[in-house]
Amino acid sequence: MYVQPYLFFGGRCEEALEFYSKSLGAKVEMVMRFNESPEPMPPDTVPPGFEDKVMHASFRIGDSLVMASDGCDEASNFSGFSLSLSVSNEEEADRVFAALSEGGKVGMPLGRTFWSPRFGMLTDQFGIGWMVSVAAEG
Repeated sequence: MYVQPYLFFGGRCEEALEFYSKSLGAKVEMVMRFNESPEPMPPDTVPPGFEDKVMHASFRIGDSLVMASDGCDEASNFSGFSLSLSVSNEEEADRVFAALSEGGKVGMPLGRTFWSPRFGMLTDQFGIGWMVSVAAEG
């Protein structure tokens, strides 16, 4: 058993895939658009103009698989959780934190904590909360 995040971007999934590829080196494994579905969608489930939007995508960040979609409406609400990103060193933490915070909002700047030599929290331009940390030595 395992848990995989599935993120709904309310019409901005393709933009998010490009952003995470650039900022985190994410590798997009597959993308299927609503108009490519092998079976018709139930009536009134896809808003007008979403035919070319992403029905399902999967991408890897390091060893983790994340799934994503534009969803079936134009709203997205990412509250009540954050994605925790663990990196190997402080330089990588600085790099990914700066990249993810571009167009977003820093909640806790990167700094030393009692559990990590570098930890910070932010919300990216899509509303996803991130906690970036370096594993503590020893």
